[in-house]
Amino acid sequence: MDYSYVFLILLLPALTFVLLGLAGMKMSHKTAGLIGTSSLAVVTVLCYYTAIEYFLVNGRDAATGLYPTVTAFDFTWIKFSELLTFNLGFRITPISAMMLIVISTVSLMVHIYSFGYMHGEKGFQRYYAFLSLFTMSMLGLVVATNIFQMYLFWELVGVSSYLLIGFYYPLHAAVAASKKAFIVTRFADLFFLIGILFYSFYVGTFNYDLTAMPELHQNVAGSAWVIPMALFFMFIGGAGKSAMFPLHIWLPDAMEGPTPVSALIHAATMVVAGVYLVASLFPIFVEFAPEALHWIAYIAAFTAFYAAAVACCQSDIKRVLAFSTISQIGFMLVALGVCMPCPETGNVAMTEEYADVNGLGYMAGMYHLFTHAMFKACLFLGAGCIIHAVHSNEKMYMGGLRKYMPITHATFLISCLAIAGIPFFSGFCSKDEILVACYNFSPVMGVIMSGIATMTAFYMFRLYYVIFWGKSYYESNKSNPDVHKPHEAPAVMTVPLIVLSVITMAVGIFGTLHIFEFGDFISANGIAFHTHTNWTIAGVSTVLAILGIGLATYMYKAEETPVADMLARKFPKLHRAAYKRFYMDEVWMFVTHKIIFRCISTPLAWFDRHVVDGTFNFLAWGANEGGESIRGWQSGDVRQYVVWFLTGTIALVLLCICL
Repeated sequence: MDYSYVFLILLLPALTFVLLGLAGMKMSHKTAGLIGTSSLAVVTVLCYYTAIEYFLVNGRDAATGLYPTVTAFDFTWIKFSELLTFNLGFRITPISAMMLIVISTVSLMVHIYSFGYMHGEKGFQRYYAFLSLFTMSMLGLVVATNIFQMYLFWELVGVSSYLLIGFYYPLHAAVAASKKAFIVTRFADLFFLIGILFYSFYVGTFNYDLTAMPELHQNVAGSAWVIPMALFFMFIGGAGKSAMFPLHIWLPDAMEGPTPVSALIHAATMVVAGVYLVASLFPIFVEFAPEALHWIAYIAAFTAFYAAAVACCQSDIKRVLAFSTISQIGFMLVALGVCMPCPETGNVAMTEEYADVNGLGYMAGMYHLFTHAMFKACLFLGAGCIIHAVHSNEKMYMGGLRKYMPITHATFLISCLAIAGIPFFSGFCSKDEILVACYNFSPVMGVIMSGIATMTAFYMFRLYYVIFWGKSYYESNKSNPDVHKPHEAPAVMTVPLIVLSVITMAVGIFGTLHIFEFGDFISANGIAFHTHTNWTIAGVSTVLAILGIGLATYMYKAEETPVADMLARKFPKLHRAAYKRFYMDEVWMFVTHKIIFRCISTPLAWFDRHVVDGTFNFLAWGANEGGESIRGWQSGDVRQYVVWFLTGTIALVLLCICL
């Protein structure tokens, strides 16, 4: 197996970032964009070639029936002991190969789309430089050979998102949003780092694959109380990146960045990094910390419900999609969290029965990560076309756009049907498997997630009808010379929408008919298995999705929305609470300003100024005063020195006589 070329997957975007960062301002916008896009196109080809070679050409090991873990290269950066080293390398597993396809596809579509969306923007070259850095960071994260390397690229992803969210730095809102994202995720990453340190200290390695290292496996077993804690601390870092409650507050404000950046953050690896982290550590979780895994499911389920409730009342198109992403990430983590150890072995058993029942959620979560990336990227890029046409994110400036933007309308509708879970669209295939896994775990969890799926169908079609049907703002204000007629986006922006919607439909059709089996490539125990549609659950979920769509149609399709307006008037406090995100930002402001700053930071600052600084200032003052008091002794007068010498000698002689 020759993967000697894979270093180019990381090197090309890194070199593009350096080139555009240093020399971009000397280039035209077109040249800088072409360099960035061409580099990413080559990277995309390499990613697809790597995935095809890994899955189809080299395939499974004949003896074990598993896809091998391939380390294309791995070198030691820092060495502490024979086992504990800081290594950097390129690791290919089924989920990392799948993520190479996701990241490269979405990033390439964003690069192409940005030619039209960012046309004429100041800092165009800087924007493409940051895109290259972001892409390189995401790719490096998913191919990391160990947790420490993942953490390095994890932080690079954070820096990249900070730069891109704050791209419009003259705007105060953009700067505030970038700082908020950076601070919240850094706070969560502190727990990630603590978890890594605990894990490496007690296990003796940074690796997340212990199957080939039996001596380390014993270390894990001997640290039963530490490993669940370390893993959960690492999950907190993932919860910050994946915007799980209550660390979700940064993601809606991150919409202040350019819309293509929002697509990249939500659809590629930035927000799903927490999902990928849990999936990478899944064998250790399921064997040594299954309770921690279940707590992840409970947190994610609550987050999914909370985000869906908030999305039902938002008026900003991008914020609806942002809360939709939070909810869908919740679905992915619930899928991973409801997996259970095999009753016989206590770990991921190498049996098809385990994968079908206890480990189904792993496959379903990864499947949903893949399908969600495509239709959510399409939704965000479609939102960008709409914003480009009406010059606003607010729904009040939209309505009736289906007549003016047919391509955007069609692709947006396809993506809405996918996320709603309608058969023959990709979201149905992955979400149905998640629901089956939830019902296997607990009927209560299954009912809860089915209800959230119904809410998803409702709020997405609420958004769809408000934008493309509803009352047209343009037609109602034609006489106003400041109101421009909406128009379809240029081909450079609509072609990526078409590509992503075609992928969404193709995966949905092949998946629904079981022509394409995601489980053939990725499963909890690595063994291929064929999924089968549980038509009881699938039928009920489809009916619920249609009911959600029907309710949204009844309330929002017409030009006037009397039912929605009546409900808002009848339940004003609930409606405002949902619109204000249930005041979570205000809660965090209270916690930080009134508790942390006032009760902790202020006393610590006083102690620092008066005790710590005061102690050292006193020592400096004492030394200075002592020096001043004996300064006269160093006069340089030899006669004075002789007097002091004789006086001292006489004093010593008298002291000796007395003793």
